[in-house]
Amino acid sequence: MDPKHLHLLDEPTEFITVRVQDPQIQDQNSWASYVDYKIFLYTNSKAFTVKSSCVRRRYREFEWLRRRLQKNAGLVSLPELPGKKAFLQVNDTEAIERRRQGLQQFLQKVLHTTIFLSDSQLHLFLQTQLSSGQIEACARGHTPFTVTEAILDSAMCGKNIPRGAEAEGEVLAPLGYECGSSPCRTVGNNVGSSRARDADPLQEAAVSGRT
Repeated sequence: MDPKHLHLLDEPTEFITVRVQDPQIQDQNSWASYVDYKIFLYTNSKAFTVKSSCVRRRYREFEWLRRRLQKNAGLVSLPELPGKKAFLQVNDTEAIERRRQGLQQFLQKVLHTTIFLSDSQLHLFLQTQLSSGQIEACARGHTPFTVTEAILDSAMCGKNIPRGAEAEGEVLAPLGYECGSSPCRTVGNNVGSSRARDADPLQEAAVSGRT
């Protein structure tokens, strides 16, 4: 066989594994309590600077991501998010589980659509704890740090990812490590010094309902 073909056979198949899991109630004793979810990403794709990451996001942040991806994707249609309930009861475990499954299916479809992998906002959503306003500012180049710097900073401040079955793209059960809601604030704090952030009209909306 041609040595060139042998080299191609040695190259590993690219995979992107994403899991939405571990729903947790935040601000449980407040009228504004909500549920957020752990997003675990493991990949060998060249599209990602950091190959493993873990962040927490709530439903309305997924809504924001879908709007931004759709704006940049043009005529490419995006998968739907699970239906939104105006007031999701935080003790309704069945509804929370259905939402978790829907959010995971949404991300799986997004990550297997090539055009979305070039969107820096998707990478910042999955691999940093920056807010939506901070993500937009960073993607526009209006922050003192680049997209890559934000992702690397978050990775250095985060937890180590265990190696095991997930290395083969087979993460099927909740993982046994913790993912903090704010693994690193170095980059996030620097956004405050950006002139563009003050001018950004799309800051996160005030809390409305329990989503």
